Amino acid sequence: MDTPNSTTVTPNKVTLEQWRSLLAVIDSGGYARAAEQLDKSQSAVSYAISQLEQALDVKVFNLQGRKAVATPVGELLYRRAKLLLDQADRLEKSAGCMAVHVEPLVKIAADLIIPPAKVLQCLAIFAQDFPDTRVEVFESVLSGTEDALLQRQVDLAIGGRVPTGFMGEKLMTVTMHGVSSPNHPLQLLGRPVTFEDMREHRQIIVRDSGQYRRHTEGWQEAEQRWTVSHINTSLEAICMGLGYAWLPDAYTHEAIAAGELKYLPVEVGAAREVPTYLTFADKDFSGPATRKLAEILKEHLPKIC
Repeated sequence: MDTPNSTTVTPNKVTLEQWRSLLAVIDSGGYARAAEQLDKSQSAVSYAISQLEQALDVKVFNLQGRKAVATPVGELLYRRAKLLLDQADRLEKSAGCMAVHVEPLVKIAADLIIPPAKVLQCLAIFAQDFPDTRVEVFESVLSGTEDALLQRQVDLAIGGRVPTGFMGEKLMTVTMHGVSSPNHPLQLLGRPVTFEDMREHRQIIVRDSGQYRRHTEGWQEAEQRWTVSHINTSLEAICMGLGYAWLPDAYTHEAIAAGELKYLPVEVGAAREVPTYLTFADKDFSGPATRKLAEILKEHLPKIC
């Protein structure tokens, strides 16, 4: 029991700003760069770290020259702090949405496997109910869509994969066919096209837009390959007779109908079916505009594609 003359010492609590300083120093490799990143003075960052170490009674950095190197304890705290700050940021975002009732900005990653014009039609419907909400569309390919979710760059994503830790809802199945110009040598063989035949001609491939380009799709074993960044570029190259590719039917059906393209008469694998999913970055913290856009995409995109 405390006596009237005793002194009770209350341990210091680590603040979010101190955790942010820890992350900034480790990410940038030093106090000076961390100060620039946080728009603070170097002494303020150094003081925040010293207060954190004092509160936890641990050493989080060793100085090697001018570089701050995290100790094993510092590395562990870094990982835990990253999760803590992510949750805090999401909580602040949710509170902001509640305060203004409707979020001012919605960000969406849309894999180019679905033509951007189709996504824009859904956005036009969305704008009727939310004319003041800004929209940012990130056009992505393969793992670029996953990266946008994992890095919390977007609120919604349309893509062919759902990253681990997220829940995606099946949106639609995209059908892809091998196509070439009508006068391409593969169209003139007079028999089904084999893989050996395709190896002898140029294939046009769309580049994975992810940071580490983790994924490839389908058969990609032609000796000659051209890689482009957009499906429309691939389509133009094929119409010019520069190669062949597997492209979504939504991109090619008009050119097929006009006789500008023909389906490749391949022996195996003429058509490929790719499921696509609609995934929330965090549905629990999504505002009314984000949820409404998701409803519109689920209702209208399968129809217009």
